[in-house]
Amino acid sequence: MTILLEVQPGYGAIGASLAAIGAGIGIGQIGKGAVESIARQPEATNDIRATMILAAALVEGVALLAAVAGLLAVFR
Repeated sequence: MTILLEVQPGYGAIGASLAAIGAGIGIGQIGKGAVESIARQPEATNDIRATMILAAALVEGVALLAAVAGLLAVFR
């Protein structure tokens, strides 16, 4: 039994935009946490900054992958 799914172009655009919005919110939360952590322990600034940049890069990578998948659905 074959199931055929018809992908509507609008759904891909909605998915790509939700990925961008989610990444913005996620990176904002990472920055907020880093600033609060640095305020509590200024001597750990370098460690916190390195961890923050790594986490932001991972969030951005996943968001980019989701946005590309959404746009591929649009132009399919």
